[in-house]
Amino acid sequence: MSLLKDFLSKKPLFYKEIDYTTMPKAWSKIKSEIKPFKIIHIVGTNGKGSTGRFLAQILKQNGNYVGHYTSPHIFSFNERFWLDGKVVSDEKLELAHQKLQEILNDELKKRVSYFEYATLLSAILFCKCDYFICEAGMGGELDATNVFDKQMSIFTPIGLDHTAVLGDTLDKICITKFNAIQKKIPVLLNNKMDKTCVKIGFEIANAKQANINFAKDILNQTDMDSINLYSQKFSLPNFLRSNLTLACSGAKKLLGFLDISKLDKLNLRGRCEKIANNVYVDVGHNELGALQMVDFFQSKKINLIYNSFLDKDFDSILNTLKPILKHVFIYEYASYDRELGGEKLKSTLDKLNIPNSIFDKENLENIFDKNDIYLVFGSFLLVESFLENYKSN
Repeated sequence: MSLLKDFLSKKPLFYKEIDYTTMPKAWSKIKSEIKPFKIIHIVGTNGKGSTGRFLAQILKQNGNYVGHYTSPHIFSFNERFWLDGKVVSDEKLELAHQKLQEILNDELKKRVSYFEYATLLSAILFCKCDYFICEAGMGGELDATNVFDKQMSIFTPIGLDHTAVLGDTLDKICITKFNAIQKKIPVLLNNKMDKTCVKIGFEIANAKQANINFAKDILNQTDMDSINLYSQKFSLPNFLRSNLTLACSGAKKLLGFLDISKLDKLNLRGRCEKIANNVYVDVGHNELGALQMVDFFQSKKINLIYNSFLDKDFDSILNTLKPILKHVFIYEYASYDRELGGEKLKSTLDKLNIPNSIFDKENLENIFDKNDIYLVFGSFLLVESFLENYKSN
């Protein structure tokens, strides 16, 4: 086991309480030891990963040295760090880990969370990049990524998720996310942002003298034509087209022009990804994500391979998906120290009159029947488990 893997294995993936004083203390130790940098901060509920990766690919395609920090990962920790067109190697991660270990004192090494440490690794890895695209975790104002100085903030659609930490209303969640805006920097919003979120976003941005615009305000008709051409070429669902549009507005704001003529396919797993003619996987896992799937499949009836953590609002998610559901297969997987929906999930499906059963090995063999469409939908852990089983079969 590498030194980094060994170090991270002692840190839990999930925390009941977060000490928000640790990251600023750790960052104060590190920032004087590395080249100063500013990030392009990606904040929101859904679409952060694809928006950030589209932006990273566009900037690289135009000759820049680009780093993209995203989370969580599906298969390996390295996936969180994309540098100059590829996932960072074990060797580079190990060197970054060694540097961090030299800088941090023993108390901070012990106190930093898994996500905080990953975020600090990104600073070591990407501080020399032309552009460092940094995706927030679940938060905003108190997120580990918010210790970094910003060049720009980009906001993807915001919805109800992680309510136990961020707040139990859309207003509260919007406030904590938009409070990540830094004074006097450009701010861009996804064109499909909820009206409540837009109002709060503009109020906070104006109070901080930050120039705020929708993606559409930055782009002209020629830009939109190139986005439409790319979207048709790669058969993008509407939500990915929207995320691409936001990324393009960010690229144009940064570069002064937009050129996506050589832009490759989105290089990121699990975003309405078609892994067979009739099988899709998506890491949406919340109501916003469910709405995007309904929009994508529309009148088609699908078989949903699904599970949820017990503390998630799967009632709303399943109610949203119900119009397109033919059958739900409850997929059991290793969820570490978080409890899965179990009997409560089964009871919710029965209450909604949605046919359901437990997913087993026989179901995995049957999904190759091209007459049915299957959607694997849920957490990164669920998608990882399913894809591992799918590959082995």
